[in-house]
Amino acid sequence: MQSTPPVCDYTNSDYQTSFWDQGGRAYEDRAEAVALKRLLSPEGGQRLLELGAGAGRNTLRYTGYQHIVLLDYSETQLQQARQRLGDSERFTYVAADIYRLPFMPASFDGATMIRTLHHMADARRALDQVRLTLQPNATFILEFANKKNLKSIVRYALGRQHWSPFTPEPVEFAALNFDFHPAMVRTWLQLAGFSIERMLTVSHFRIGLFKKLLPTGLLVAMDSVAQLTGNWWQLSPSVFTRCRAVGGQPGPLPPAFFRCPVCGSGPLPAASADEIVCPDCQRHYPVHDGVYDFRVVE
Repeated sequence: MQSTPPVCDYTNSDYQTSFWDQGGRAYEDRAEAVALKRLLSPEGGQRLLELGAGAGRNTLRYTGYQHIVLLDYSETQLQQARQRLGDSERFTYVAADIYRLPFMPASFDGATMIRTLHHMADARRALDQVRLTLQPNATFILEFANKKNLKSIVRYALGRQHWSPFTPEPVEFAALNFDFHPAMVRTWLQLAGFSIERMLTVSHFRIGLFKKLLPTGLLVAMDSVAQLTGNWWQLSPSVFTRCRAVGGQPGPLPPAFFRCPVCGSGPLPAASADEIVCPDCQRHYPVHDGVYDFRVVE
């Protein structure tokens, strides 16, 4: 079994409450909602994979999809999402490692990864795994943290930052927190089998003084206009891309889409006695309070 890079685990974290609900980030949240609305296709699709779903902050924004699979490594984050969203058949909750996705190939006709890639020690490998789960022509919306943002450029020019915002390699500014150069992300996406249709720059005014002095609605309106420059240059701390999975012809989505993340066998049988058992390698994957747990402990 191939070893995987380290995973950022938000188990038992109050991230949704402390960072979003009470963290003074209404501007960022609303600016991201604007970007998602611009990038999502109005017609949506059948089945969306939400990678790094966390507590489900964005899930209800994906209105066009009939079925949404929320994936996160943290089971507790998914339980928070389940409390927020409920047990509707529209939602499936899956705890898994993004480097070992427990899904049959071509199981989804859409995917999103928002505020998640920056935790990937091997971002290229993660994007390859995402592409395997997608149908040809599927939509993939990716957000990434941009190392070549205006604030970093100024800090580097003033000698207050030792790493260059212009070099292509990722920078790990905290443990398992990475900023990426836009050109490198574009290269990874193309190598993984995606064509890039549109880029938006987001959170241009993520500065404490601006958020203190200016109304949130005004900041969001200003950001909404500035986002439209994303195809020309990327100088904001956050960049959103809409990509298309290329190669081959779309087909019907498999009704049973789980596969064993260890041996690759699938589709796996339905859960019985609160677990799924792989018939080939006999791995047991529990189901806890509506969350399918496909995490693999090496």
